[in-house]
Amino acid sequence: MAGAAAMLTGRPTRIVIVDDHPVVRDGVVAQLNGYTDLAVVGHAETGAAAVELCAREQPDVVLLDLRLPDRLAADVVPAVRRVSPDSRVLLFTAFPEHAAVAPTLAAGASGLLVKDAGGTAVRDAIRSVARTGAFRADRPAASAAPVTAREYDVLRLVAAGYTNSEIGDELNLSVNTVKSYLREVMHKLAARNRAQLIANARTHGLL
Repeated sequence: MAGAAAMLTGRPTRIVIVDDHPVVRDGVVAQLNGYTDLAVVGHAETGAAAVELCAREQPDVVLLDLRLPDRLAADVVPAVRRVSPDSRVLLFTAFPEHAAVAPTLAAGASGLLVKDAGGTAVRDAIRSVARTGAFRADRPAASAAPVTAREYDVLRLVAAGYTNSEIGDELNLSVNTVKSYLREVMHKLAARNRAQLIANARTHGLL
């Protein structure tokens, strides 16, 4: 693995930061300055740009914001791993209780770091992911989110234009089960149809 190779060769762990807020990116760079074993090799503001950057740079660790302007983090993780198989993705968010967290971890992210973490916490999390492939930290229970992780899976596929049948195939669920999840999430978000569901989900910061 790339991260382990960096440890063995003594070269710095190469990091890509994916976040659409410059103050966050600059803050992370400032926090990591001075650590000779860590090197930020690039940053991206969107999921699409992140995939292109990772394909080119093959970083050891990708610090990925949960909410990006063009893609959901749960979709960015597998895309990054396809173009840079040895990269390890560390989810970086101010919303650890967000419904998108569990699907993003299930998609292959190596752990979650809360954005209010101090510089040494960011450093230690990146080192942990590079060395072991995982990082675990305490975070609020996912039940604090307005929808469950499975409801979020259905929601994000609705937003991507999938039919109920296609959602069932993707999630290995029956069409009736998909309809049940969809009814529940529409009720929670006070939506009468799919278009309103997507709009309300964006208002709630879910998409």
